[in-house]
Amino acid sequence: MDATDRSREERERQTAAAAARYAENSDQRQAVEARQDAGVAFPDSQQALAARAARLLDRHAVPTALVVEAVRAEPLSAPAAYERILGVSKELQAWSFLPRGARAARTVARISVRENGRELPMGTGFLVSPSLLMTNHHVLTDAAVARQCYVEFDAQVSVDNTPQAPTRLELDPEGFFVADERLDFALVRVEAGPDGQPPGETFGWNRLSVQLGKLVIGEPVNVIGHPMGRLKEIAVRDNMLQMRLDDFLHYRTDTEPGNSGSPVFNDQWEVVALHHRGVARTDVQGRVLRRDGRVWQPGDGDDAIDWVSNEGVRISSVLQHLAALPPTSRERALLAEMGPESGLGPAEAGVAPLAGPAPAVVAPVAGPAPAVMTPVAGPAPAAVTVPRPAAEAAPAGRAGLRARGGAFGGHRHLVFLHGRSQEGKDPGRLRRAWAAGLNQGLVRAGLDPVDPEDVWFPYYGDRLVQALTAHEAVPRVVEAPTARAAEVVAPATPSARAVYEEIVGEAAAKWHVPSEEQLATERIGLGDVVGTLQRRLSWLAARSDLDTWAIALVFRDVAAYLDDRRVRDEVLDCVLGTMPDAGEVVLVSHSLGTVVGMDLVTRLSPGVQLVHLTTAGSPLGLDSVYSRLLVGGPKRPDRVADWLNAWCPTDAVAIGCPLNDDWADGLTDLAVLNSRDRAHDIEEYLAHAEVARSIDRHLVG
Repeated sequence: MDATDRSREERERQTAAAAARYAENSDQRQAVEARQDAGVAFPDSQQALAARAARLLDRHAVPTALVVEAVRAEPLSAPAAYERILGVSKELQAWSFLPRGARAARTVARISVRENGRELPMGTGFLVSPSLLMTNHHVLTDAAVARQCYVEFDAQVSVDNTPQAPTRLELDPEGFFVADERLDFALVRVEAGPDGQPPGETFGWNRLSVQLGKLVIGEPVNVIGHPMGRLKEIAVRDNMLQMRLDDFLHYRTDTEPGNSGSPVFNDQWEVVALHHRGVARTDVQGRVLRRDGRVWQPGDGDDAIDWVSNEGVRISSVLQHLAALPPTSRERALLAEMGPESGLGPAEAGVAPLAGPAPAVVAPVAGPAPAVMTPVAGPAPAAVTVPRPAAEAAPAGRAGLRARGGAFGGHRHLVFLHGRSQEGKDPGRLRRAWAAGLNQGLVRAGLDPVDPEDVWFPYYGDRLVQALTAHEAVPRVVEAPTARAAEVVAPATPSARAVYEEIVGEAAAKWHVPSEEQLATERIGLGDVVGTLQRRLSWLAARSDLDTWAIALVFRDVAAYLDDRRVRDEVLDCVLGTMPDAGEVVLVSHSLGTVVGMDLVTRLSPGVQLVHLTTAGSPLGLDSVYSRLLVGGPKRPDRVADWLNAWCPTDAVAIGCPLNDDWADGLTDLAVLNSRDRAHDIEEYLAHAEVARSIDRHLVG
């Protein structure tokens, strides 16, 4: 089977899958259409509207004067104000809209295949880094097909409406090739141009982002591609996002089969999706229909199909898939060039990604860059050589696990400090699980793994639960089958509850929660305060990859720990019972453990030098947390020589990150992209090569 036959077969399969998804969501689509018919311009959730408005304002994507004029004429509720802002963005564009669109268009190329002595157009692709091009899996099904293909940039007409001379470049699947059939994407390296430079240096590239707020239902989308292999064309303005699924977007626009692999942009020319297929009308049996109502046959051609919508793969889903792959060091370096907002990290922790001098689409970053910041350099701490404890000393038990002697030069110690919800677990199993996550990251980084027996693992899970039980003056029993996280989890003691409410409220505010009047769509029968908490927790869950229970439990235990000095002292005493009392320490902490670890700094033995601290999934960016620390925060303690903070944009516990926004005196923030169902897991954080490499670098001195 040749490349065009394989592509045709794959297109038919994708057409059927897209039609099935379209049919499965017909009720939701009809509800959206009903709201649009009723005059609602952007029939999306309040969470989505708030996120989109915040992104537009943060990135100065709409003129401030026009926004003020639009919202000041009359009192407006929060959703109404968001809709006004979106309306301004949709109807009025700055002059830069057109030149930025032209700049984005230069990143788009026509893909053709050499087959049986002919050159046939296959689809469209676009640069997402200086040398990586993204297209559909059904266009480039494997590396063998990619070897037969080439790309043409500037295959278009000039401003005088005359054809330009395109620039033809070869694909290099040996240098890089990744594809996924379900998400229908392929990522391949493009050979350098005649000048020896990566193509992105000439044509620019699109900066992909995993962050929220790039598009809401009812907003326009813009598609640039090569329909039917023609010269480059663009579909703008009379297009609209119709539906947002977990991994796909449905939108109305004029595209044709050759648009497979085209970038789908919002009005700020940020890529929101990878266009992969039209959505065909089907009968009750799921068969594709022609425009004349008859059942379509493969020999009829795509032009005969009754297309009702278009489907694109969400860029965030593609990036999450890429983040879960185990790349080689060469592949990792190429992925890192996609930029900090991709969540794929730099080639080296603390090193800025390689972004050429003229990237194609670089939207202003909202606030400080969240990916990686170079730590403040300082003199290396003097080494203190001390004997490590013997392996047989302090056997495994509730106090934790000591490391055996001799590891990491005998004077440097690796310590893991866990978070909440570890009660009743075997410390040995936990230590091995953490080590397994770290070793996965080390292997991805091309480094030697560590032996779990060489790691210290202070275990305080049982002691924390005992202290929290004593902390609660009146035990609460909730037996209602419909009990929600807020009513079950909220602390009983007034002071701890106040801290808990403050943490949840601040976290929700950082993700632009609407006013309480707008959130109060229902009362859950336990009073306004509990209702407020539940709505804020639900807001956090909707904006992240964690559920309300996970978020509530972490914040509850953080609040209880910070509120009661007795709880804090018991936990710290327990941890200190299984900590090195001399030598150099590399401390890796997670979740609540990052809060405990920051307090621990004030109580370490004078003989201990903390040469490196890694925090992961940390709430230390919340003022309600860091203001209550023993170190006084937010100031990097003098005893912490080097600090890496790893955070995931969809981890609601790390909502205050990047920490550099608040913490002074230098630390390195590293944004990573964890799997959707494991956004807060420590093993997921440690499995990132950049995190593991930073830990290893400090272990070997």
